[in-house]
Amino acid sequence: MPILLRPFLLLSLLLIFSSSFSQSLPFSKYQTILSLSHSLASRVATLRESRGDHDGASRARSMAHNLERGLGLGFYKIAWNMGWNYVKNYAWRNMLSFENLGTLSSDMTELLGSLAELTRVNSDAERVAWFGRNYNKVIRVSKSLFGRLLEVFRQPGPLREVVETLQKEVVEGDLVRDCLELGGNDLNDLIRLLKDVALQYTTASSRSDL
Repeated sequence: MPILLRPFLLLSLLLIFSSSFSQSLPFSKYQTILSLSHSLASRVATLRESRGDHDGASRARSMAHNLERGLGLGFYKIAWNMGWNYVKNYAWRNMLSFENLGTLSSDMTELLGSLAELTRVNSDAERVAWFGRNYNKVIRVSKSLFGRLLEVFRQPGPLREVVETLQKEVVEGDLVRDCLELGGNDLNDLIRLLKDVALQYTTASSRSDL
């Protein structure tokens, strides 16, 4: 096959296998997710550096750097890599229906309920009280969420690598605590957007099965 035709074939395959998904959610929403994630990772890096956690700050800066590459025109390269990973490992093999993303909704709803309360906190005393009531629950739900994601993205590739990296930061690097210390607004908005993605992907997948 002529080399120049290969990219067009791959693009055609992506459009065929992911058309129902791409129609269900505007690309601007994915760009917003990347932008929020980049902002949060950058702020976590600054927070960790300020308390002398240089290794943790370096990991957060690395995440921010990788996310920054997905802003602007770099978004399309990331979309290509992720889309091709989906086609290769999930759409063709049908190893696991992406309807399972719908199971994430309950975990995300529980997280959003706790974060909504955090965003209404007005004093340090109220923040300490919120942590006392909610932190263990937020950690438990976060671990459950990543466990479900690993069940969905169980094939090797960039999709699973992203989930594994974040899961490790949550379990070993106190990523959730750092995000909460910065306030719940960015994290709340990010989880809300991710929940929209999961629900709309489930809806699109259900329509394509009809």
